[in-house]
Amino acid sequence: MLARQRYLADYTVAAMARRRGRNLGLLVVYGGMVFLLASVLFYTSALKHESGLLLAEAPEIVVQRLVAGRYDLISTEHAEALAGIRGVRQVQSRLWGYHYDPAVRANYTLMVPPDRDLEPGTAVVGPALARARGAGPGDVLSFRGQDGALSAFRIDAVLPQASALASADLLLVAEADFRRLFGIPDDQYTDLALHIPNPREVQTVAEKVLEALPDSRPILRDEILRTYDAVFDWRSALVLLPLTGALLAFAILAWEKASGLSADERREIGILKAIGWETADVLQMKLWEGALVSMLAFLLGTTAAYWHVFGLSAPLLAPVMQGWSVLYPDFQLTPVVTATQLLTLFFLTVFPYLVATLMPVWRAAVSDPDEVMR
Repeated sequence: MLARQRYLADYTVAAMARRRGRNLGLLVVYGGMVFLLASVLFYTSALKHESGLLLAEAPEIVVQRLVAGRYDLISTEHAEALAGIRGVRQVQSRLWGYHYDPAVRANYTLMVPPDRDLEPGTAVVGPALARARGAGPGDVLSFRGQDGALSAFRIDAVLPQASALASADLLLVAEADFRRLFGIPDDQYTDLALHIPNPREVQTVAEKVLEALPDSRPILRDEILRTYDAVFDWRSALVLLPLTGALLAFAILAWEKASGLSADERREIGILKAIGWETADVLQMKLWEGALVSMLAFLLGTTAAYWHVFGLSAPLLAPVMQGWSVLYPDFQLTPVVTATQLLTLFFLTVFPYLVATLMPVWRAAVSDPDEVMR
């Protein structure tokens, strides 16, 4: 049995070599389609994985204050009211916001670090921000505050490149500088972060927050994770939408190549039948041919997609998928490829081609050899 399959495989390879131009063209187009689909699949999964890692240490609940349905500052009285809720280990008052820099036409994320004491007049910047301004430790950046006055910040350090996904446009400043730049009073904060040690109490605590502060909006960490997943899924669909025409063109090409037997192929099948080949032998031979083409395309496409996403950081997809407008982060993604992804990609690309290959061959193989050769 194994010897028979080896002979069939040898004959198939020889037959494919006689039509190398047709098969190479199909292989290139087929592999390109697999590459596009696999790149989007791998990159979306990797971004979801990175977002999950980033939010793993995030607070379980973030509380914002709403005034007339709009986001507003929250006071220390709100923090004191939430500190008394059972199940809340810590209430952290946070200061953060956005500042537009006309020099690079980009928004920076300004934040007061809760675990780092900075001297007034100093700042720690993200890698993309430092690259955009051509600045480094010791340089001075100036920003115009809400009152029109300039505030100068001496760069104390640049955040590591490994954190670029979260800190690309980040600017860490002292609390006094932040309040002066945005004109925020001493008893006001951007939002409150609640740390809850028991995950099963998060939903209950969120309900108690609404009871204690009816003008607030609690945002759960799980909701943020689901939002990130939905955004990345939407952006992956946005990337695939312009490629629909190319994918449809490939489907038509693959169907035509697989289902439309040429006169030479029909004559070859007729000759094989005339010299004693069984219908099952012909079907197995064509199955070998379809399997070789589809598996080679699948391997080449997925390998190229893996290198494109995890080796080159997906330069073809990053501008759309990351969602950054100006300051694009430069970071290395952690390879995340699961068996489910590969099986899904396999059944979407390989299985339909094999089915399209066998149907016309079966019709030709069951016909009379003399009729087929004529």
